[in-house]
Amino acid sequence: MAAVVAATLLAVAGCGSTTNSAGDDSANKVGKSTTSAATKSGTPKVSGTITVFAAASLTESFTTLGKEFEAAHPGVTVRLSFGGSSALATQINQGAPADVFASAAPANMDNVTKQGHAAGSPTTFVRNQLVIAVPKGNPQQVKGLDDLTKPGTKVALCAEQVPCGAAAKKALAAAHVKLTPVTLEPDVKGALTKVRIREVDAALVYRTDVRSAASDVDGIEFPESAKAINAYPIVVLKTGRNANGGRAFTDFVLSARGQSVLTRAGFQTP
Repeated sequence: MAAVVAATLLAVAGCGSTTNSAGDDSANKVGKSTTSAATKSGTPKVSGTITVFAAASLTESFTTLGKEFEAAHPGVTVRLSFGGSSALATQINQGAPADVFASAAPANMDNVTKQGHAAGSPTTFVRNQLVIAVPKGNPQQVKGLDDLTKPGTKVALCAEQVPCGAAAKKALAAAHVKLTPVTLEPDVKGALTKVRIREVDAALVYRTDVRSAASDVDGIEFPESAKAINAYPIVVLKTGRNANGGRAFTDFVLSARGQSVLTRAGFQTP
């Protein structure tokens, strides 16, 4: 009788040990599966079309970044819309479905954030500085802002509500120079084009724009431009249709690779 009881107890103990071991293994598997699922769900997949509104001076840099982003995310399309920051801000406030806004000045970004269209706080990602753009070879021998006031000298500026126009106004005031432009352009590329086709003798544009058109124009640095350096903010918008894509593209612009492309184009780090 004692032998039978002993054998029974050993059998029960053995079953208990096997059950606990299986339970622990099952719990570990469930735990790992849950962790894996949480990790995947914490990283939203980027898909579809990402619409980016960006200042005209970002044309070359953002075109490069858009292509690189698409290459890293097969099937994703980055749709870029460039223009004067003030015009882009107006379009956003009127309901244009953009996912990202990159402005050439905080003032235009403020117009958007005050209307409640920003999904977060804007981040300054680069800065830019003005130079005097002249046709290749500098036929008028322009050396500084004073030379732009010489009789017969034709100058193009950006409209004052555009960041490059506001910066030009500050720089001219700092130099105590008054001039009358022959044209006021809606964005910096418009002012640059006037120089490229030699319709004007000079224009105040960004350093990055002169670098992008180096085969057609020369850039003349002037000290007063240090008084009018523009900060460029970027933000994801609530008005867009692809919030995950907007966040991913913004993160890419702020990444080391994004900053490398921008600084190579002549932008200054924030």
